[in-house]
Amino acid sequence: MTDSQRPGYLYVLLATLLWSANFVIAKDLSHSVPPVTLAFMRWLIALLALTPFAIRSFLDSRSLVRQHLWYLIQAAFFGVTVFNTLIYIAGRSTSAVNMSLISISSPIFMILFSVLFRNEIISIRKLMGTLVILTGVLLLLTKGNLQVLTTLTFTRGDLWMLLAAISFAIYSMFVQSRPPAISTTVFLFFTFLLGVIMLVPFFVWETLALQVDWVTGKSLGAVLYLGIFASLVSFMLWNKAVALIGVSNAGLVYYLLPVFSGLLAFIFLGENIGVFQVLSMGLIVSGLLITSRGKR
Repeated sequence: MTDSQRPGYLYVLLATLLWSANFVIAKDLSHSVPPVTLAFMRWLIALLALTPFAIRSFLDSRSLVRQHLWYLIQAAFFGVTVFNTLIYIAGRSTSAVNMSLISISSPIFMILFSVLFRNEIISIRKLMGTLVILTGVLLLLTKGNLQVLTTLTFTRGDLWMLLAAISFAIYSMFVQSRPPAISTTVFLFFTFLLGVIMLVPFFVWETLALQVDWVTGKSLGAVLYLGIFASLVSFMLWNKAVALIGVSNAGLVYYLLPVFSGLLAFIFLGENIGVFQVLSMGLIVSGLLITSRGKR
């Protein structure tokens, strides 16, 4: 890790920490707040919070935005409209720990997409670290018995979570290819705005179809956290990190997500943490240290 890279690793670490609560909240509110409603309110709050700081940049960048509108629509679709909505749908039929574990398949797709579409060369050190991390994930899934892999079954929620992981990897590729003329603030503002607009018809349909009274002190507090910290702050940190260290390096730090989510799920939801989970977390952290270690 070089001196110039340190801020990037710090940004992605903080973003991952803030995101880790997302899976706990998704599980905790899965049967009280409809998934599209939760996603819509989250991004609406993030958009409203960002608007006062982005309005001047918006006025100065209208022609630039029109020039790159299709690019912004695609980034907004995968990063805002689809990604977290699928997480909240998944939370209705799988655990918070499962969601965080499946979500860390995103870095694998990030590395794959970087090799396929950006001609990125993966170093031996990064490959070794990734293998150690994947060993930790396999240990957690199988509890030390590799024969379990032949009998693995997936719930519907697990499959939704896998689609969410792929969607986030695609969004991250768009972040890395952001035109230099588009600032981080403008990029966030327009992806939030476009993502919310694309969520509107699904939000209206869900509201009319389900008619759920979800507004409580607890749900409002959770939505505020998701909108401010797990959306605005964390996405800003993630985008800055990708700009500094690249999408595949940022993705490796993202492997810490189940470590944070597992601890939060244990504290707030009472989900058990066993010895194999502890060992797997140790392997994930060790693999991350291997990949980030380098000449100073």
